[in-house]
Amino acid sequence: MLWEKEVEICTRAGVMQGFAAAPADGAPAPAIIFYMDAPGYREELRNMARRIAKAGYFCILPDMYYRMGTLRFNLLQRNEDMTRVIFAAMDHLSNAMVVEDTSCILSWLDGQGLAKAGPVGCVGHCMSGRYITTVAAKFPTRIKAAGSLYGVGIITDHADSPHLLLPEIQAELYYAFAEVDQHVPENIIPDLKDALAKTKIKYSVEVYKNTQHGFCFPERSAYAPEAAEATWARLFEMWERQLKQPDK
Repeated sequence: MLWEKEVEICTRAGVMQGFAAAPADGAPAPAIIFYMDAPGYREELRNMARRIAKAGYFCILPDMYYRMGTLRFNLLQRNEDMTRVIFAAMDHLSNAMVVEDTSCILSWLDGQGLAKAGPVGCVGHCMSGRYITTVAAKFPTRIKAAGSLYGVGIITDHADSPHLLLPEIQAELYYAFAEVDQHVPENIIPDLKDALAKTKIKYSVEVYKNTQHGFCFPERSAYAPEAAEATWARLFEMWERQLKQPDK
């Protein structure tokens, strides 16, 4: 059994909707922030948030597109026009916006009785690989375990490229990539490994064979069950180490 609720989080830019799920036993659970992928807030992600909650966590899934109003995409009807809108929504976000929103999410979590005080974990798919990296650096004493699944934008030629912040991170990091991903240039994985190796971070970088971008999503043609379950296992193992074991 789970406790779950549609919630509102006050931010500097307005009210951000979100979905929260937690174990129904009433005991405070470690918090996980679930940063969405480009197609946005939807039931598919709520189901993944529920899975995280069933594993013993308080999961908050924020609607990161709230500044643009209420955007909901029916991916079963996806075509070129919808894809252009999805990419426009994705591109309106910035690292600075997500850092600002994360500050508000953390404050909101502090007011939730079902969310345990202390270390927080996070996970981001697709566009949010850059964001889990950025927020882990900007909130180093709070975020202790961050996962990126086929993340994009982690290394760029911009001044705010997330990889430049790696030395500031204290969290354990997990990066999972698809073997074939048109959104991740060939240099990114080796360059990321090199950058991580220069830090003191505990990290893992994995490339899953015979997979494509989005392989964790059951409702997509790219879904690869074996690889998807492996990433779930890695995430739960990391969160167990960093968010639960310190209590023992």
